Amino acid sequence: MCSLILSISNASAFVQKLMASATNESIRCPYLANLEIERRKLLFGKGDEDKLMEALMQYFLRFGHLFCFTSDVEAFLQVLTREKRMQFVEKLMETSETPATMAAKVLGKSLTLFKIQESVGNFFTLPVSDLERLAVQMVEMYCKNLPLSKDLDVQESMHGEELLSMVSNILVQLFWRTKHLGYLVESVMVLEFGLTIRRYVSQYKILLVHLYSHWGALSLAYQWYKSLDVKNILLETVSHHILPQMLISPLWVDLGDLLRDYVRFMDDHFRESADLTFLAYRHRNYSKVIEFVQFKERLQRSNQYLVAKIEAPILQLKQNADKIEEEECVLESLKYGVDFLELSSEIRSKSLTFNEDFQLRPWWTPTYDKNYLLGPFEGVSYCPRENMKHQIEQTEGNVPKAIERRSLLPRMIYLSIQCVSSLLKENIETNGSVFDAKISLELKMLLERYAKFLGFPFQDAIEVLFAISCGRKSTEALTSNLIDWMNFAVFFNAWNVNSNEFVPDKDACKPGTWHVVNSLLDKYILEKLRSMGPLISSPGCELPLLVQLVTEPLAWHGLILQSCVRSSLPSGKKKKKGGPAEQTNSQLSQGIRDSIVSLCGVIEEVAKWLREQIKKPVDMNVEIILSSLQVKEHDNDGPGKVFQVLETSMPSMNDVELGDRISQALKFWSPADVARKIVTGQCTVMSEFLRICEWKIKSLQALKLQMWQV
Repeated sequence: MCSLILSISNASAFVQKLMASATNESIRCPYLANLEIERRKLLFGKGDEDKLMEALMQYFLRFGHLFCFTSDVEAFLQVLTREKRMQFVEKLMETSETPATMAAKVLGKSLTLFKIQESVGNFFTLPVSDLERLAVQMVEMYCKNLPLSKDLDVQESMHGEELLSMVSNILVQLFWRTKHLGYLVESVMVLEFGLTIRRYVSQYKILLVHLYSHWGALSLAYQWYKSLDVKNILLETVSHHILPQMLISPLWVDLGDLLRDYVRFMDDHFRESADLTFLAYRHRNYSKVIEFVQFKERLQRSNQYLVAKIEAPILQLKQNADKIEEEECVLESLKYGVDFLELSSEIRSKSLTFNEDFQLRPWWTPTYDKNYLLGPFEGVSYCPRENMKHQIEQTEGNVPKAIERRSLLPRMIYLSIQCVSSLLKENIETNGSVFDAKISLELKMLLERYAKFLGFPFQDAIEVLFAISCGRKSTEALTSNLIDWMNFAVFFNAWNVNSNEFVPDKDACKPGTWHVVNSLLDKYILEKLRSMGPLISSPGCELPLLVQLVTEPLAWHGLILQSCVRSSLPSGKKKKKGGPAEQTNSQLSQGIRDSIVSLCGVIEEVAKWLREQIKKPVDMNVEIILSSLQVKEHDNDGPGKVFQVLETSMPSMNDVELGDRISQALKFWSPADVARKIVTGQCTVMSEFLRICEWKIKSLQALKLQMWQV
């Protein structure tokens, strides 16, 4: 330890000499070395936080105007206590009042101050009124300094460009705190304004992807994602911004393209990597050989790659769920889900890689399974950067289970169809075929595995379903894993129809399993439907969950019904009348009829709601958006102030000040057009969902007619 302290002392003395002799203002290395020495002293318990703060202040005074300042000092700020970080911010604010000679340097230092405050979570400690003033100050600063960028090329970053990202983040926080739609609208408008001036700011686009996704305008989010021009390896690191939302959306064509492009790139890379490895070996570049092999292995174990490989066929199954013959062709092409079953068994032994760049995500959705805006404001103690590492670790821990669970679906769908297709005794008698008991046994084994994912033994999971169906348990009991629970209920019913292990028992409050599935689908779908307000004024509504309920459990239940009806149709041979088999078939036929009627009624309610939303006049919805930005007289609080700055600052500047490029770009700025795009984007999503619902209604109505022949 003594030798270590001596080494640090020697290093410190050497660095001090370098700092004293550094005359060039662009040389940062000695100052960074000094910061690192102070950081290490603290880590070894021999340092002083005040000395580190002093070194940070010294670095700020010399390099605070640089764009890279915040990223330079971020690691050093992390070793300070929260109290010391706040003290450091206060010192920065005092120092920033010192006048600087150049406008660009003033802007740079102001920007650094804002970024440091954002980095340490200071914005979350401010009251709403102070946050509003801060956002207004930032926008004013951005507008005031636009002339600094008038001679820059469109591909070059503008001075103060990050100000609008920070303003957007502050406005999102204000929306989170107050739930006032206007703040969310302002956040979108600020970013759209920035992109009107310069279309190449990827951070603005990423923020809009997430904001529009949250607001239900996923088609618009997808357009902005495509404008990022994501190619090659970026498909692996950037697609997490849009893929999770698309997987639970009705935009099946776009989702298919997204999955196909990603899988094609990965597969092409795996093929080409062999040639690259051989070429490197041939040229005796052995370090490159190792690099290529390791990179290939990392991509092969990518969690996103496995998700895409599984979700692509599940998408096919969703798309063909209304036509059982086509669905069976898809299942045949998937080898009836056997390969995915093997994959699900391998997942446990695989060490998956996570190549996503989560640092680019907005603070309010640090991972794709976390969205703080869906919950209440978590108070001033909340700081996203401090929670981010834990959140990422939690997400990475959940992914393998999710992949394993999803990989069971194709096989369970196939087995469910097979189970119910031979359950009618008349078909066994007329066709002379015998049902393979192994199918029922395998489905039960998979149901037991699926129940474990839900956190219950098989029997206990079934009891939960019966209890909720009878009203003995609250519907909230399943909300955390609703889609998985509903899938389990659907496949359990298919298995039970064949095995008949769980028979109706009125005294024990155990209805038939057909009734259980019908009542659960009815309860949850209609509950979600009734809880949703107009999409335009309900950001973060449960439309994606509703889409999932309809396109997965309800769709699989519809498939099972199609299989039942097909098996129930007269085969041309006379059957024996009377006896227990006849009675069983009669009960089963009634259960099938009831299920068809129930599903048809539920899906018609969904379609009715969607039509009502789509038929609303576009201009009325546009007015709702724009009116949320109006600043009320004699009201110091509320949204609209930032937007007001944008509206008033630009006309006051002449073309000479702004330059030809910026002036021309501003002529295309139209808040009404932005609002119209949002409305259109939401309508596109709802129209696609309505189309899916109408397919299902048509399919169920056809089943009704067929059942009349039974």
